[in-house]
Amino acid sequence: MATNTAKGAEKKNTRTITFKNNEHKDFYKEYLQKCRYQDVYHKALIYCLGISRDTRENVDRIYDFQTGCVKTECLQEGWQTSGSAKIVRMAFNLYCNETPSVVSSG
Repeated sequence: MATNTAKGAEKKNTRTITFKNNEHKDFYKEYLQKCRYQDVYHKALIYCLGISRDTRENVDRIYDFQTGCVKTECLQEGWQTSGSAKIVRMAFNLYCNETPSVVSSG
């Protein structure tokens, strides 16, 4: 009897995280420990910010680990690329349950 599901989908019940590369995995492990909480919101934030080298290198410009606040002004900084800005917006959306707005000052 044929099924309409992906091969092996009904048998898979493990939860693993897929990382882009070792740098992504190392970043996730290191920076999740720096967060005030290790809940699903922080896990999503750190996972997303670890995807790109640009966001990994500028993580302290994106998120304040002491206050737990995102730094929306980072979206207007010169190091941002179109790809890193999309990653940051996705991370903010998952962390804050919405994308914080950024008011242009010019």
